Amino acid sequence: MNKPLWGVALACSLALAGLVSPASSAGESQLSVEEEIRQLQALRNELERKTREFDQRIKALEARLQDMPGEGADAAQQSVTVVPALASAPEETPAVAGIAEEEAPETWGRFEPGKGFVLARTDMGELDFSAFTYARYLNQKGLDSTYTDAFGRTTTLDLRNDIQFQKLTMNFKGWLFDPKFRYLFYTWTANTSQGDGAQVVVAGNLGYQFDEAFSLYAGIGALPSTRSTNYTFPNWLKNDHRTIADEFFRGSYTTGLWASGALSPTVGYRAMIGNNLSQLGVNAVQLDNELNTFSGALWWMPTTGEYGPGQGFGDYEYHEEVATLFGVHFTHSREDAQGQSEVEGFENSQIRLSDGTRIFSEDPFLTGGNVRKATYEMLALNAGFKYRGLSLEGEYYYRKVDDFVVIGEIPVTELEDQGFQLQGSAMLIPKVLQGYAAYSYIDGEYGNPSDVSLGLNYFPMSRRELRLGVQALRLNDSPVGYSSVPMALGGNGWVFSTDVILAF
Repeated sequence: MNKPLWGVALACSLALAGLVSPASSAGESQLSVEEEIRQLQALRNELERKTREFDQRIKALEARLQDMPGEGADAAQQSVTVVPALASAPEETPAVAGIAEEEAPETWGRFEPGKGFVLARTDMGELDFSAFTYARYLNQKGLDSTYTDAFGRTTTLDLRNDIQFQKLTMNFKGWLFDPKFRYLFYTWTANTSQGDGAQVVVAGNLGYQFDEAFSLYAGIGALPSTRSTNYTFPNWLKNDHRTIADEFFRGSYTTGLWASGALSPTVGYRAMIGNNLSQLGVNAVQLDNELNTFSGALWWMPTTGEYGPGQGFGDYEYHEEVATLFGVHFTHSREDAQGQSEVEGFENSQIRLSDGTRIFSEDPFLTGGNVRKATYEMLALNAGFKYRGLSLEGEYYYRKVDDFVVIGEIPVTELEDQGFQLQGSAMLIPKVLQGYAAYSYIDGEYGNPSDVSLGLNYFPMSRRELRLGVQALRLNDSPVGYSSVPMALGGNGWVFSTDVILAF
């Protein structure tokens, strides 16, 4: 029987080594005994590696045979069975026989941060899959049980203490036929909103990237009214909710047309025209026919030309140089009472007084008057820096609501509110543990609510895609709140939450 391939090679090497004169013939030998040993060990290791590779290939081919019917499978089996005799390790070599074989399972596709899993990539297009989901424990029992607004109306709060598989978003995105023609399709559900009109959203957008300075999209997207609605999600310190000031002032998702691009290596922009401030849960018949919602954002990153993935909050990426961001946002919208989203619709956006009263609700000022239309204008200015795991970021808001169309009478001709938020964070253990604090305040005509947050984010696999978040939130007369966020409308007191988040 012929010796196995690597045994023959080893025997030849030993025979060749025997031709070399012993070390006593110093003038004839160029290699010391130690060098010969090292060479032989290296040869043995290489042959052992090849053996394992052959075994892995054999197993993969044998697995494929199970899916090959008839004579073709038999022929393939015959062509493979010759290989083990050449590739198997010899019994007389204990050093090789004792090595555990490593099985290499067959894989396909690939994972790319920012894209998720690449399901297909051909010369005709690309299909990527990503998802965002989390489970949440929420405890609102530290809040006062009732709330009285600025007009003396008292409401009993429905305080929660429950566990929810809160949200699931599945994204399919990529390009088709031409790398410049882009698409995004997504399914978005909030299980805390079951039964509501917009509990499940199936939507998306199409776009064409003409060049780095100009891309054009049509579909459902977020108005870039504040930093949190300018595609920074899910790269936030808080999980899937904002400070009450950001929540109070911002716009939301609507259908429209938008352009975006880079004006220079450090300057970017996004501008959108849409149907209204928040279209989720609103059908087309409810919308007015004026198409007069506009929102734009311009930002500058002077020091590094970037601000982390999605220009998000916190410095998980641990910048070695100081990264800075400055931004300005402006939004204008003529809003109609008929075109307002549901109160409990997730990601909804309602124009409210600073005590939480919706201006389009029945008799909001207790004067017998009902607002049918109003003009909303909002300015947001933000700035932030990141350095070696530290971040400090702030945003200022100014909102004006006027030009009311009223049935009956109301005591105001315009409303002016302003506020701000601050968020700071530190990577206590790089890539593993992050601490953060946040504060926001609203200087309003019907109250001055505020909130304070303290939280920790733990990344068990040293990757930002998976984290455990715990947060303590102190509310002071919250003017915002619905079932998919920890805040309760009118909440005054403590709220505690724990989230397990997967975002890839």
